Amino acid sequence: MSTRTSTTPVTPRSMGTRLDRVDGPEKVTGRATYAVESAAHDTGDPLHVWLVQSTVAKGEVERLDPAAALAHPGVVAVLDHTSAMRLADTDDGELAILQDPRVHFRGQIVALVLAETSEAAREGAALVEVAYREEPHEAELREDNATYKPETVNPAMDTDTEDGDVDAALAGAAVLVEQTYRTPHEHNNPMEPHATVARWAQDGTDGEVLDLVDSTQGVHGVAQTVGPVLGLEATQVRVRAPYVGGGFGSKGQPHAHVVAAALAAHAVRPRPVRLAVTRQQMFALTGYRTATISHVRLGADADGRLVGLEHRVQEQTSAVKEFAEQTASPSRMMYAAPARRTSHRLAVLDVAVPSWMRAPGEMPGMFAGEVAMDELALACGLDPVELRLRNEPDLDPETGKPFDVRRLPDCLRRGAERFGWADRPREPRSRREGDWWVGTGVAAATYPAMKMPGNEARVTALGGGRYGVAIGCVDIGTGARTVLTQIAADALGVEPGAVDLEVADTRLPSASVAGGSSGTSSWGSTVVAAAQRFREEHGTDPAPGAEVTASAAKSPAEMETANHSFGAVFCEARVNRWTGEVRVPRLLGVYSVGRVLNPVTARSQLVGGLVMGLSAALFEESWRDPRTGHVVTQDLASYHVAAHADVLDVDAEWLEESDEAFTPMGSRGIGEIGIVGTAAAVANATHHATGVRVRELPLTPDRFLS
Repeated sequence: MSTRTSTTPVTPRSMGTRLDRVDGPEKVTGRATYAVESAAHDTGDPLHVWLVQSTVAKGEVERLDPAAALAHPGVVAVLDHTSAMRLADTDDGELAILQDPRVHFRGQIVALVLAETSEAAREGAALVEVAYREEPHEAELREDNATYKPETVNPAMDTDTEDGDVDAALAGAAVLVEQTYRTPHEHNNPMEPHATVARWAQDGTDGEVLDLVDSTQGVHGVAQTVGPVLGLEATQVRVRAPYVGGGFGSKGQPHAHVVAAALAAHAVRPRPVRLAVTRQQMFALTGYRTATISHVRLGADADGRLVGLEHRVQEQTSAVKEFAEQTASPSRMMYAAPARRTSHRLAVLDVAVPSWMRAPGEMPGMFAGEVAMDELALACGLDPVELRLRNEPDLDPETGKPFDVRRLPDCLRRGAERFGWADRPREPRSRREGDWWVGTGVAAATYPAMKMPGNEARVTALGGGRYGVAIGCVDIGTGARTVLTQIAADALGVEPGAVDLEVADTRLPSASVAGGSSGTSSWGSTVVAAAQRFREEHGTDPAPGAEVTASAAKSPAEMETANHSFGAVFCEARVNRWTGEVRVPRLLGVYSVGRVLNPVTARSQLVGGLVMGLSAALFEESWRDPRTGHVVTQDLASYHVAAHADVLDVDAEWLEESDEAFTPMGSRGIGEIGIVGTAAAVANATHHATGVRVRELPLTPDRFLS
């Protein structure tokens, strides 16, 4: 395997065109095989696994009686902490299941029921008798208990930062905004719930081998994480994820159910097992966005230019495993301010482990920051677009580096033109149509441009002008298969139809997770590096079977600049003056994201992010009962997400540009920036409509009835 220290930019032929999804026919005809469709994965006749979950938030299992379950027709086995396989590594508290009687949160896995049918497994699970010794627990995020300082925040950022004399700057500011903003717990709800098929088998070379078909955002990450937990070498774990029905971050890391499937399969090896997490169980076991409390202070001079900024965040983690979201990180680089301070503090609670959810950190952090900027604009008597333009930095405030590309002003001006912003009345509560107050709002968006290490790609000449391209990445429904085919075709100088792409298997060259809007940048750069190395070594008429495996190194230019994407979200909101109901008839996002490689898949990603941000603004809120630690909103009836009737005119466009300093394709990530800033734009529009400032999500009707 070779590494290219520099990769030549690729001349676009297929990139930038509207190539139909290469996996479209399989999906619309039902031939796309998802994780639990075990017959399609040659796993034989699987047993079905059902989870028994704790009904207390903290304590110990005193007695677990499986007798009634084992007597139920079809039930084959019941595993608990006394009978499950011993794990080799229990440092990860989320994955260390069925190893002792301790209960760390309500919903923790305390037993597994294996049966011939899913119905029998579910009935058997209901028959398992569990008695607990309860202990006092804490399951509520409050300002007075969020005091723990983590060493770093996700992924490895400084917990606190400070530049300049913030207190003096704010004390001397001509205009000061000082407010608290809150966002609730939110749960990832991909269309396909988490699921795993597991089988242990004997291999002549490696001994016992674990084969997993998992609904995951990264097959290599699952193998690298789960293998050591089970005492297996990398060569002893194979993971596949041929088709995935969405993830939004929740499938970015393996959760306890993956280990549960492996333990169940070990007990009945070599027979496979199938474990499908229910929608209700996902609310306890597969991650969620932590609730946040943001204390923001903005100080400006008389012209609206920031002189000082403070963003202090309080959120929660789990006692069994730490996760600290980087909520204040956008405030470190978004606007020019000579004095800036950010911090993060956690409440360590007896609850399930929070994790990644689309734009972790940036989504709740930018809600707080961009609503505060709207309040500052009003206090300064400035148009909200103009305020943001006046606070454009010349260099990245956080690192002091020049921005690779920073076209936020262009996004703001283009969005304002398209949205008819110039006709907006300055004063809130100025426009009423019948029973509806009407207003407009704006918010900026940003997301870091990232590429992950550890990627390799293989190019093989198949003969007849065709090429095989292999990389072990996962397409979670975003269109990665299609875009990588276009990238490979252009890098090899052939048509997309001449490329046979293989993905989503740990037997393929290693690939990073589909997360952090880094997938296409990371994998695409690697595919280009491999294709260019292939052409260097084998020319334009290679012999069948000629092959190259290569990876791409960071370019020097990339390391000398601050790399981010930017956008501006414009919203029209209508608030019923009698009921407080909020409707959003228009939502527009304008983005600077480098070259768009496929307009069809890109627009889907950006519009999808806008819809998800709209959903967060108006509806999404998980409720945990602090008395029991139980998440009571455990389905899509009580945890409402935006439906067709809620999504009216939603549109996204992008600036024409190419960022070849960052990737040889000229592209940056687009998967997450669409959700950033959207909830703030909606909140700002509702204030403009009603004059009522709501600083807490979601924007439910009662908040506007005063």
